Amino acid sequence: MTSHTRITTPFTRESTADEVIAGVDLTGKRAVVTGAASGIGVETARALAAAGAEVTLAVRNVEAGERIAAEIASKTGNGSVSAASLELTDRSSVADFAAAWQGPLHILVNNAGVMALPELRRTAEGWEYQFATNHLGHFDLALRLHDALAAAGTARIVSVSSNAHRRSRVVFDDIHYVNRAYDAWSAYGQSKTANVLFAVEASTRWAADGITANALMPGGIRTALQRHQTGPEMSAETRRIFDNYPWRTTEQGAATSVLLAASPLLDGVGGRYFENCAEALPYTTATERTAEASGVAAHALDPDAAARLWDVSAAMLAG
Repeated sequence: MTSHTRITTPFTRESTADEVIAGVDLTGKRAVVTGAASGIGVETARALAAAGAEVTLAVRNVEAGERIAAEIASKTGNGSVSAASLELTDRSSVADFAAAWQGPLHILVNNAGVMALPELRRTAEGWEYQFATNHLGHFDLALRLHDALAAAGTARIVSVSSNAHRRSRVVFDDIHYVNRAYDAWSAYGQSKTANVLFAVEASTRWAADGITANALMPGGIRTALQRHQTGPEMSAETRRIFDNYPWRTTEQGAATSVLLAASPLLDGVGGRYFENCAEALPYTTATERTAEASGVAAHALDPDAAARLWDVSAAMLAG
């Protein structure tokens, strides 16, 4: 699948965000973490702040974001933690956030997301909601922040994906489920494949600007992300997945994100997919039915699909 040397680190699925960032000094670095008012976004932002970075929590609920920012500042002693409004399915909100940004941006963690919405939901543009939130909103944000990232010299983009990317490639003929039956997990999988393909293409297109992008599977963490999969309406398939999943702590779940955002072990590395604090091996069907299936599907690293997705996404946003 790839001809490069696989990246491994001393860290594992048991490692925490604090462990992977120990000894890293981010003083003078500026970071944006989307969806940082809950789940691993909070822990990612906290770890970056603890290492000295100026951190902006890009969140839908600014009140909640400001509360989290204050807690992080108190815990870390870093007063340069703030919250700003960002609704990824609202193009004007994305534009406003980017327009308000001044100066360089060293780290962009595209962490926010929605998972397996039980019924088909669309944005005002008619876009399928998971694809719009998980991919298009973050794609638009990165495009608008490109100059700030380039100004940093060696900026990193972290694209939070999932092993669910194996459930669907990007179906270019019908991304938004106009002519095919909606399936919650396939739609989620498509959006997570898009997260990986974005990292592949961003690292290619923006290499001359010193920008690298990598994608990751954080592992299973019980957070608000699963709010649409709980209760009596939970499907048998979802129940099977959840009952057998080896859940990890929030501190462990944020570790790979923080590794990609800040570790010197990833200097100059881009266009790859990580899990358990290491570059993932190619996916094989032998792992499909395991509780925590590992590996990256070939369709998520396909450079032709990555280039096509970039063009298709840009056309959607221009429409």
